[in-house]
Amino acid sequence: MAEPAAAPAPGRRRRVLSAVLTVLAVLVVWAVLVVPDRLFRLTPEAFLRIPVEGLAIVGVGLLVRRHRIRGVAVLLGLAIGLLAVVRMLDLGFRAALLRPFNPVTDWQLLRPGIDLLHDSIGPGRAKVALVGAVLLVVLVPAAVTVSVVRICRVATDHRAAAAGAAASLGAAWLVCALLAVHLTPGVPVASRAAAELAVVQVREAARNVRDLSAFRAELAAPDPFAALPAADLLTGLRGKDVLVVFVESYGRVAVEGSPVSADVTALLDAGTGSLRDAGFEARSAFLTSSTFSGISWLAHATLHSGLWIDSQQRYDQLLASDRFTLPAAFQRAGWRTVVDVPSNRDPWPEGREFYGFDDDLDRHDVGYAGPKFSFAAMPDQYTLAAFERLELADAPAPVMAEIDLVSSHEPWTPIPRMVDWDEVGDGSVYDGMPAEGTAPADVLGDADRIRELYGEAIEYSLTALISFVTTLHAQDDDLVVLLLGDHQPAPVVTGQDATHDVPVTLLAADPAVLDRIGSWGWDAGLRPGPDAPVWPMDAFRDRFLTAFD
Repeated sequence: MAEPAAAPAPGRRRRVLSAVLTVLAVLVVWAVLVVPDRLFRLTPEAFLRIPVEGLAIVGVGLLVRRHRIRGVAVLLGLAIGLLAVVRMLDLGFRAALLRPFNPVTDWQLLRPGIDLLHDSIGPGRAKVALVGAVLLVVLVPAAVTVSVVRICRVATDHRAAAAGAAASLGAAWLVCALLAVHLTPGVPVASRAAAELAVVQVREAARNVRDLSAFRAELAAPDPFAALPAADLLTGLRGKDVLVVFVESYGRVAVEGSPVSADVTALLDAGTGSLRDAGFEARSAFLTSSTFSGISWLAHATLHSGLWIDSQQRYDQLLASDRFTLPAAFQRAGWRTVVDVPSNRDPWPEGREFYGFDDDLDRHDVGYAGPKFSFAAMPDQYTLAAFERLELADAPAPVMAEIDLVSSHEPWTPIPRMVDWDEVGDGSVYDGMPAEGTAPADVLGDADRIRELYGEAIEYSLTALISFVTTLHAQDDDLVVLLLGDHQPAPVVTGQDATHDVPVTLLAADPAVLDRIGSWGWDAGLRPGPDAPVWPMDAFRDRFLTAFD
């Protein structure tokens, strides 16, 4: 009878476990050092790279004395771990906003981002996502630090083997760098990803410091419009109700060169005819927004202030200044000024204190009793109907308003249906509609379906506004509407190389209004053509005030 095999000796088990832990440590550090800078480059081949920072870690283990290696390795591991967290944030910002994460100002976007997540996917899923994010922020630096400590200790204990491995990989790195070897486009085998990320972050921080004084000088520069008396302001619009209507995510991709643009442009062309039948004409062009895919308030501030507001830092500086805005110009000239933002949960004191709005309408001020539609607290048609009822009907003075239409806000589903204007009521007519649409979670990862839903959402918002004008204000010589997008939608719709351009349209029934902008060269109708003028958004305030003063 054969004797049973002897159990592995405790020393052998320890050696095997130690080797496994070392391999895991190398894989953890390797992965965080070579992760690409774009989500679309996250392929298996992208991790088949040689990180020069990894060779440096082994070098630390070889050069630092044994009694000091632990402390040095902990500091090095924490630095690499924090850099890995920044990389995750940077990946998200580049994917969503087509720009790198800004280490100085973008932390302030955390609260708006949480609110967006809450409104888009619901409180339950938002909490799960936030818990997962917090765990990642805690566990990734911890795992990286432990792994770096282990690698350094192994290099210290096995200097000859570590030196040989580092020399071989270093030679391979140098050859791949000289020959520019790539297994994936844009992802070199000779990797310096972590070092390059650190350089980008340092440059962003330095740029923010320099921009503080540069923008302060812009704010201090003389503004000729700020000194104009009321009698000289906006004389070409006296007696008109002027609505500045932002359509969320209404970008150039909606009207040009995309799978959704054919349907949107057909709607715009038909809408041009409907408006003409109602007595209105339109002129359209493009504005280059200061933001992309999100952070809409930067675009709003750019349009109203006539200054380029492309960061939270500039936005905060602007709000602390006395810059003369478009709403303030209308307010000085005798208009009642209102901002209607149905996405806001709370009062917005900046609207009164900085922009010059007399009143601020948020989701609690308009009497809505219907359901939410993902991010949108209410359908755009209700927003417009409530504004008509609360502000325009029997108004004792002309009204200037910013109205934000948010049914076209990401995730672009579910989308309401249009109803008869006399059936809108308190919004109860929309009960049950959200359940008829697609849930946001059902289209995650389906880029084609997301693009379709984006197009449908833009069509709904535009249809609501066109119907508002043609149904409730036909032949109304005293209505002027400036319709524009705030920014392009997310890259899942636009692709990676999209411009920041958004359509802009001025429509009016009084021919004298459009005569004032004849020199602008804007295209006739609601749809700007491919050769329509393109202005930076910060140029609009001065040109508008010049045309109508």
